[in-house]
Parts: sequence; structure tokens; C-alpha cells
Amino acid sequence: MLLAKGRPMQQDPVTDATDLMESFAERTGLRGGGDPRRRYLWTDAFAVRAFVGLHRATGSESWLSDAVTLAGLVHGVLGRHRPDSPRKGWLSGLSEEEGARRPTAGGLRIGKPLRERLADEPLDERLEWERDGQYFHYLTRWMQALTTLAVATHDPTWNLHSAELGRVALRAFAFVPPAGGTPHLHWKMSIDLSRPLVRSVGHHDPLDGFVSLLTARAVHRRLRLDPLARASIAASGLAVDAEIEQLRAMTARGGPWGTTDPLGIGGLLEASATIASLVGEGDASVDALLHTLLADAHRGIDVLASSPFLSRPIEVRLAFRELGLSTGIRSIAGVRSAISAHPQRFGSPASLAALRARLEAMEPLERMAAQIESLWLRSDAQASEIWNSHRDINGVMLAASILERCARGSAVSSVP
Repeated sequence: MLLAKGRPMQQDPVTDATDLMESFAERTGLRGGGDPRRRYLWTDAFAVRAFVGLHRATGSESWLSDAVTLAGLVHGVLGRHRPDSPRKGWLSGLSEEEGARRPTAGGLRIGKPLRERLADEPLDERLEWERDGQYFHYLTRWMQALTTLAVATHDPTWNLHSAELGRVALRAFAFVPPAGGTPHLHWKMSIDLSRPLVRSVGHHDPLDGFVSLLTARAVHRRLRLDPLARASIAASGLAVDAEIEQLRAMTARGGPWGTTDPLGIGGLLEASATIASLVGEGDASVDALLHTLLADAHRGIDVLASSPFLSRPIEVRLAFRELGLSTGIRSIAGVRSAISAHPQRFGSPASLAALRARLEAMEPLERMAAQIESLWLRSDAQASEIWNSHRDINGVMLAASILERCARGSAVSSVP
């Protein structure tokens, strides 16, 4: 079996990822040709991650340059109003100069093909999937991409953009239910963040926000150890403690986190890996959340494994959802690494033993990740209509999953 480029299936993983990301860069205008305005926030967040992963795997600065170029394009396109909107300029309403300096101050559009629903338009649930707006869980993915870019470039500016995005998103999406109590998060907001477009609540959104801001705070502390960074940014430049505590309260109230959606399970596993990394680096304290996330994710995978999940025909499968799961499974290695490096930071002997037992029980899951990657690396799979209808997001998520297999480093430990 050959890949689309005529090479054998499952060649060297870095070469596989290189092919996928070269193709994405050409299609979406990163290197001339294509359309640089062809931006979609979720896809581009994984693309930044994959570009940085290729930089780490190969040492080539060109991949890091691609990541920086892409981040700038995302801010310049999705941080501004749509071309078909009567409103122009930055979503934040800032001047051109100030908006360029703070591109995430108004949030970021999703990048959907259709304009957002007007305030007096009735909700069409099917059509809403294709309408623009802002998603909290897309914003947190972009926050993570910016933090990754800050670590790779040793430039704290990207991390500041991440923190500002987190503050803006929480302020806009949070609402107190009519009965009172802890705030919740709307699932989808208007482009200008003035009104909810979908009032339902994203199950994992508070968790994603909590983990993303914890990481941004940890990276900020690491970057400040660099004398150049310390000279260029004030120590008070990233103030997110209040937001972290607000999201911590939402997270404590949330759960159980269990789901049988493969993309959601992958997100739980990635959150687990990030929390473990932060605990291992001394930037967070271990608590019941890590145990709960791993247990809930494991249960969800067991349900999938007992179903026809991996035996369905290609035509009825969505690659990006499966690849979210495989990426999450690959990230479990980061939990193991953090515990091996700093076992004393993971609680009592009983707590540590329980974590190790859980991780041992999850080791066979690597086979599921390998099956998913192997299927979507096949040329017949990449020639299918279901692959090509989501080609950009499928390609970058496959690359991200492959590169996660190569190395899972701490989100903060590579900062000097």
C-alpha cells in the first residue's frame, strides 16, 4: 500500500508528518500559493503544534518559522471582523496599531464559512454548525498553541497573548444560572462576544480553560528566568490567578468527565498529561482531578473498545475525531515520564500506587492509537471523500498524533 505521494505506508514517522504538513502549508498559503485567508481556528491550533513538533524532531528552524507565520496569519484573519461584515478592523475595537500589539484582546473567530446568526434570526441547529462565532473550546486550543509557541521561541509575547485570550474568553462566556451558584460557560458566543449564540454548556470547557491558564502561568514563570525575557516583560504582565481560581471552582463542580466521544476522551487524556507535567515541574499540586480524568477517560475507551468503533467502514468515520483520541493516548507517556522523574510530588504512597496501576492498565491502549494512525496513513483512506471533505483538519491532527508518538515533552521544562 502506498501513500498519496507514492511512498510506502508507515514510513519514518517524521517523514510522514513532514509530508502532511508540507501539503497543508502549500494549500493554505503559508509559503505562497493557496489562500492565506483560509483559516480555521481548531485546525490552525493543531498545525502550530505539529510545526513545533517537527522543529523539535528535526532541529530545522524552517518549521518554527512556519509556526510563527501561521500564528500571525490567524491573528490577522480571525482576530478581525469577517470580510462580508459591515464592521471592520479588530474584534476588540482597538486601533490598528494597538490591535496588532494585542491581537487576542477581542477573542478569535472560529472561521466557519457562513456569517453568524443575527440577533433576530431563529436558531437552526443544523445550520448553526456552519455559522461563524466564537467557541470557548477553540479559544483554549489556541491558547495552548500560543503557549507551545512561546516555549519553542523563548518569546513571552505569545504567552501573553494566550493569557489575554483566556481572560477575555472567561469574562465573555461565563454566566450565572438563574438559580444562582457557580458560573457556567456558554458554548458559543457572537463574533463580538456580546451575546450567546448557543446557550448550552460545553462539558469540558471549564477544564480546558483551567488547564490552559495553569500552563500559561507556569510558562510565564519559566520564561522570566531568561534574562532577555525578564528585561522585556514586567513580572506583572500575566495576571491570571483570579481566572484560574474561578475556573478551578467550575472544574470542582463539574464532572464526572466521562464521555464516549473519541475526541472528548482524547482531550481528557491530554489534560491529564498537562496536569501531570505541571505537577512534576512543581507548578501545581496533585489532587483528585488527575485520578478522576484518567479513570473517566479509561472507562470511555473501554466502551469504544467493546463496540465496532475500529471496524466500521471508512465512509462512516471521521478521521479528526479518531485522531484526537490517538493523540490523547500518545500523551499518556507524558504522565508516566512526569511520575518517573518526580514521584515524590504525586501524593501519598497510596495515591502514587493508584496512578501507576492505572497507567499500567492503560498501556495496551497504544495499540488502539497505532491502529487509528495506520488506517489514516493509508492511500485509500486519504483518497476517500470523508477524508478530503475535512482534509486540512484531518492532516494536521494526523501529523500531531504521529509527532506525539515521537516525543512527549513537558509544556514548561524546555524553557531555559
